[in-house]
Amino acid sequence: MRPRQHALGFTLLELLVVMVIAGILLGMVSFKAMPDDRQVLQQDAQRIAVLLQLARDEAIVRNRPIAFEAEPNRYRFLIREKQEWLTLQDDEILRERDFKRAPVSFNMTPEPTPSPLRIVFGNEPVSRPFVLTFSVGTAHTSIHADGIGHFEVD
Repeated sequence: MRPRQHALGFTLLELLVVMVIAGILLGMVSFKAMPDDRQVLQQDAQRIAVLLQLARDEAIVRNRPIAFEAEPNRYRFLIREKQEWLTLQDDEILRERDFKRAPVSFNMTPEPTPSPLRIVFGNEPVSRPFVLTFSVGTAHTSIHADGIGHFEVD
């Protein structure tokens, strides 16, 4: 009599367990890959803080006022030409951009928030400090400006 040979391969139950574990892991990875409102708002605020510092420096170098203007869906930078504000069109860095999650609401202290929000940088190196808060749903983040050219996001 010949000894019995064991079958090679996996049982249906073993394959099912592996598929369930793989599904759980893929679900966790895809959930982590999608940033929430706070993370997206934080990224937008970081970009805006850098652009505000650049716009402030540009206003001093050009000796002409430059303004940051924000609406619920987008933001842009303007330059003062004679008696009117014109959008900076040929500037790749200070170009108009959309918020990644919109609509965004704003609050600026110590000054009331106009609609649309506008912050003007003149040719003087010192300006008034402010805190600009961005909100999307329940998420919010702020940019703190110290008045001497430092912008910090919290």
